[in-house]
Amino acid sequence: MTLPFILNGEDVVARVRSGDRLSEVLRESFKLLGVHSDCRCGRCGRCLVLLDGKLVPSCIVPAFRVRGREIVTIEGYAQTNEYQDLVAGFKAAGIETCGFCDSGKMLAAGALLERRARPMPQEILEQLSAVPCRCTDAEALVKAVQAAADFRARRHFSRGH
Repeated sequence: MTLPFILNGEDVVARVRSGDRLSEVLRESFKLLGVHSDCRCGRCGRCLVLLDGKLVPSCIVPAFRVRGREIVTIEGYAQTNEYQDLVAGFKAAGIETCGFCDSGKMLAAGALLERRARPMPQEILEQLSAVPCRCTDAEALVKAVQAAADFRARRHFSRGH
């Protein structure tokens, strides 16, 4: 079947089979290797994408469900100022990630900051629990996301003045 959707801001069309998962289509048809399908049950966080702005594990989303919808992968998100705010926030908090969970952490944190400009520590921890990882402690993640929120607020303020 032919599947039209918006991928990282561009109108695209993919040929899919009825049993294909979104993560497979993104990797195989579009060579977006930041999306993984390691667990195939939505638990590891390595397949996270934004589907119409909502964080979802793409390894459990049937591909046909994205017809006409908008998908943002880490490759697309990495081209945004919001991503750069997160990079700066993680750097300011002294976080060096392992590489296993980077894309999931960035997308999860970014989705949270889209909903709440100043999330509470518990909200940050709940959001990032979608990306299990042992490389970064919880307190450091909270500091990183709060720092990213500060960078984002300053960028928005400076743009307005």
